[in-house]
Amino acid sequence: MFSIIGKLINDLMIRIGVSEREARHASDLADFIGLLLIGILVYYIAKFIITRMLRRIAKRTKSKWDDVLLEKKVFNRMAFLLPGILVYQFAPTTLVEFSGLAAIVVKVTNLYIVFVLILVVNSFFNALYAIYQDNEFSRLHPIKGYIQVAKIIIFIGGGIFILSYLFNQTPVYLLGGLGAFSAVMLLIFKDPILGLMGGIQLSANDMVRQGDWINMPKFAADGTVLEISLTTVKVQNWDNTITTLPTYSLVSDAFQNYRGMQESGGRRLKRSININMQSVKFCTPEMLDKFRKIRLIRDYIDAKEIELSAYNIENDVADEVLINGKRQTNLGVFRSYLKAFLRDHPMVHQEMTLLVRQLQSTDLGIPIEIYVFSKTTEWAVFEDLQSDIFDHILAIVPEFNLEVFQSPTGDDFRKMSGN
Repeated sequence: MFSIIGKLINDLMIRIGVSEREARHASDLADFIGLLLIGILVYYIAKFIITRMLRRIAKRTKSKWDDVLLEKKVFNRMAFLLPGILVYQFAPTTLVEFSGLAAIVVKVTNLYIVFVLILVVNSFFNALYAIYQDNEFSRLHPIKGYIQVAKIIIFIGGGIFILSYLFNQTPVYLLGGLGAFSAVMLLIFKDPILGLMGGIQLSANDMVRQGDWINMPKFAADGTVLEISLTTVKVQNWDNTITTLPTYSLVSDAFQNYRGMQESGGRRLKRSININMQSVKFCTPEMLDKFRKIRLIRDYIDAKEIELSAYNIENDVADEVLINGKRQTNLGVFRSYLKAFLRDHPMVHQEMTLLVRQLQSTDLGIPIEIYVFSKTTEWAVFEDLQSDIFDHILAIVPEFNLEVFQSPTGDDFRKMSGN
């Protein structure tokens, strides 16, 4: 086709009086311009086919990978290859009279093809990552860091190839010359290298996943992991702010991951109240009769009284002196009630640790600590449960002739002074 067009232009130029040599030059230039125009036309035809026909085909299929390839413009960038291949193939034929220009065009075309191939591979990696993210397996093993490393390798490799082609040197020669700049390269790529090693350790040891709730006070991070990349980890805090951590910091520094708690199905409730020491006393018969009316501890009080009475009779303990023998205390009965109450609570996990314990006394009173696990790990529901339990505990403390200790306020001092 180009030879026919070139011959027609050549004959026309000779007829209007142009020399044969100049006619050949004009014919070659016209052929080359025509080649460029055809390349542009081929691109738009390919783009039309991609945007119309391939998109319709992708919509009809059930798989998502073809939709993602279109969305990430993999095929669109592949369309840019067609004009380059066309010019590379036919430029020497159209520029017969311009051998030097033909060599330059071929060289530029080769560079253009390599550059477009790099962009195509980059888009393909983006599509690959998007397809992988749709899989549930991606939460367990994030690959964004590896994708970024692959992109860096592709861009560096493409850059070395382009430079070697421009300077007519083998890539091996250029790679050998990079040895002198290795220290500089290590300094420049320090963070990506550390991030890569950190990402490998995070993935291999399953230390953190996307969606995990982590707490890292050093970086004021407390929330859900949104993204794990080559150099950074994004954490959305509970106030909806975003904290960005260096990937390697999750390996070099300590952090808390709540995934184990979420997977166990139980969240720990550990909180205490302080009891006034002066309100602790031995139980009188009247107090025990009152406590027997409480459903949850009726059987406990009867069983405990039988046990203590048997001990006191066996050891010939005189009832007149309370400190002789064994007696129930209102604090002991209170702790027993709390255990029974928690055992009876539908939202308390009965297969995990359940403790009601007395901690070391302080100047603030006797701490009675509740140590249990809830059946839910959802934050809002857990906080409601915790509040409901301690609302009840604080309300029933006086029923056991006990007092909650709190530091005196200004109103307390006014009452003491009589004002």
